[in-house]
Amino acid sequence: MPASTAVLTILAALLLGAMSPGPSFVIVARNAIGLSRGDGLATALGMGIGGVFFSGIALLGLYTLLATVEWLYIGLKVAGGFYLVYLASKIWRGAAKPLAFDAAQRASTNPRKSFWIGLSTQLSNPKTAVYYGSIFAALLPQHPPLWCYFALPPAIFGIEAGWYTVVALCFSSKRPREIYLQWKAWIDRIAAGAVAVLGLRLIVTAHKVGI
Repeated sequence: MPASTAVLTILAALLLGAMSPGPSFVIVARNAIGLSRGDGLATALGMGIGGVFFSGIALLGLYTLLATVEWLYIGLKVAGGFYLVYLASKIWRGAAKPLAFDAAQRASTNPRKSFWIGLSTQLSNPKTAVYYGSIFAALLPQHPPLWCYFALPPAIFGIEAGWYTVVALCFSSKRPREIYLQWKAWIDRIAAGAVAVLGLRLIVTAHKVGI
């Protein structure tokens, strides 16, 4: 397969992966609705940076490393699972707190914090790392041309940040915000439950090292 075709195929596969429901989607949507559009966009930016990180280490052979060093893969799954459970507990504890989206409330939002939440959520999920690694290992030539190392990271940033920007923009519009205000406690608890389930699944299946 020519390198250009391989790169396009990799990008298409990663776009499909980003669009599938997961903790990243939940966190971006919740920050966009529950905090502000700026927080949602900052979270999306964090997801994009996380994608660049994974693409870089995938290019350096992450898949081979995780497939070879079993304890490292298990450790990544357990650590990522515990982080997601911790994040879910924070969302759950704040579910009952009312939000008033006036000027003062918007001024108190923290896009920098949202960026780090987005980045840490992306990096805490070893399934994402393995997905990147397996896609690269399966599709990228064993000795790709030099341009691939420069073209892939920014292209992947565009896919990850671009998709989650769309999510943030959609969920930060007026009607979704009104729905969130009306059903905040339930929406937050459902979001927390979804993230917790994903985290617990990582912990429970940590011993299954097959990619």
